Amino acid sequence: MSRRSILALACGALLLSACGFQLRGQQDYAFKRLAIAGGTPEMLGRLQRVVEGGSDTVIVKATEKPDAILTLTGGNGMKTLSLNAQGVVQEYELDYNLNYSMAGADGTVLIPPSVISLNRALTYSDQFTLAKGIEAQTLYRDMQFDAVDQLTRRLAVVRSLHPTPSEALPGIAPRAPLPVPPL
Repeated sequence: MSRRSILALACGALLLSACGFQLRGQQDYAFKRLAIAGGTPEMLGRLQRVVEGGSDTVIVKATEKPDAILTLTGGNGMKTLSLNAQGVVQEYELDYNLNYSMAGADGTVLIPPSVISLNRALTYSDQFTLAKGIEAQTLYRDMQFDAVDQLTRRLAVVRSLHPTPSEALPGIAPRAPLPVPPL
């Protein structure tokens, strides 16, 4: 290896360590057996892979004595973002909301009802109706997966199955959506 290669490698490692970069490590959830109610099969599959792959927690059915029960409901929406000079839709805004809450096996509220809201812009043309429909489905699926990733980070905030009033978590409501960047 040349001196330049070693120097470039050392500088790259130094920059990554200085910016706070850290690999996702093993999560240590307060619950070891989690039941999930609701959600789409794709979302449940991804959530199970992420939770079981990154921790010692297992996903079980509600009848198998879970430590905690996660309740999920999601919804899609679409609204017009812009029109052209003839009044034909040029862009849509796709919205995805994931409502979730978590309770312990004894009914203790671990995470009060909260929401993860995501949106994406979709350009539209009547010439490519089928392709734009497939693109919208792909964007919705990506938003679901992004919501699952955010949800797993929020599940890690639960530190006890029997929190004291001072340890109770506040519900997380969505903030106002950011304006869509120009394309």
